[in-house]
Amino acid sequence: MDIELNNLKRKVDRYNEVLANTKLYRKIWVDSLSQKILDQLNYIMGQVGLNGAVEVRSDLENLEAIDLTLGTVRSGMSHRVNETIQRDLIKHNGALVYQQLFNGKVMVLIQYPYIEGYGEPRPPKTIAIYRPEELKDPYFIRHVEEFMQEITLWEDYDDDEPHQRIGFQLNFGQQDEE
Repeated sequence: MDIELNNLKRKVDRYNEVLANTKLYRKIWVDSLSQKILDQLNYIMGQVGLNGAVEVRSDLENLEAIDLTLGTVRSGMSHRVNETIQRDLIKHNGALVYQQLFNGKVMVLIQYPYIEGYGEPRPPKTIAIYRPEELKDPYFIRHVEEFMQEITLWEDYDDDEPHQRIGFQLNFGQQDEE
């Protein structure tokens, strides 16, 4: 019986450690990490001439996010409502997101561009999930680099690469071959 209780005690101890880490990670986000993310993204954008904005989303406490967004523009396409009215289709240019998770860890993901009213947006791509101490300065450049690569592939879509899906997941009548 003592062996079973010892095993259970280790599991309870691990659970309590995880709960304590959540509180610590949330405190680190408030005290320093969110500012570090803001500073790193703004610095990188300035150094490489990337037109975008760094925005803080803080609607929910302990679930804040910091986005490097490339903005929203007219797509250049429009829906003809009638002979005299056209409705522009809006294009969201994508974002690199640092999202605080429920447990205080930080998920880094890419939100792909999409055009409203033109198919469904592609699901975000998760780059990684980090404990605050794991999010080192060189990672930010790698994240922005991967973000730019993914966004460029989305923008430069063509049929040169087999099985490459357009960002908004439309096949325009093509059948997938199995």
